[in-house]
Amino acid sequence: MDRFAVIDTETNWNDKVMSIGVVVAESETTKKVDSIYYIIDPEYKVGGMYSDELCLDDETVRITNRKQALKEIKEWLNIYGVKKLFAYNASFDKNHLPEYREYEWYDIMRLAAYRQYNPAIPDCADCYRTGRLKRGYSVEDVLKMLRKCKGYRETHNAALDALDELEIMQLLGHGIGKYEIARI
Repeated sequence: MDRFAVIDTETNWNDKVMSIGVVVAESETTKKVDSIYYIIDPEYKVGGMYSDELCLDDETVRITNRKQALKEIKEWLNIYGVKKLFAYNASFDKNHLPEYREYEWYDIMRLAAYRQYNPAIPDCADCYRTGRLKRGYSVEDVLKMLRKCKGYRETHNAALDALDELEIMQLLGHGIGKYEIARI
């Protein structure tokens, strides 16, 4: 069974990764298979814009140093045979995780922010000639469009955000192959 992963990071005030959330999904159905969540010590202690969302007391969270977390995540991804990592604004996460450069990285935003790939973008939306939204294409904005639910708020918890990003892929309904245009 071919699988991929959606990954999200949150950074501290020093622009260092303080948490990582990863969801593995089946390539054919985009259905979730498994997920993990790491808080990076001591980086999380510096604090950051979304420190209140870390959920330190959650029983599923693993708190460890960066080297150990990245090693364990890589071993976990290998169990599932994951070679492709997807993220919303993937260059941000890829740049913050240079240890994962051997993976193929794909940017979910490159489809979600374009009229030709996202039918939920309203006709009145301000877009460039390329079809890309000029503004309002954050995870929160796109999920509001796709869900047709204005009350949604992004949590900025890496584990929950990775699930939200997978949901964007599911709601867009494109096969994994379509994301070749979004490879970074």
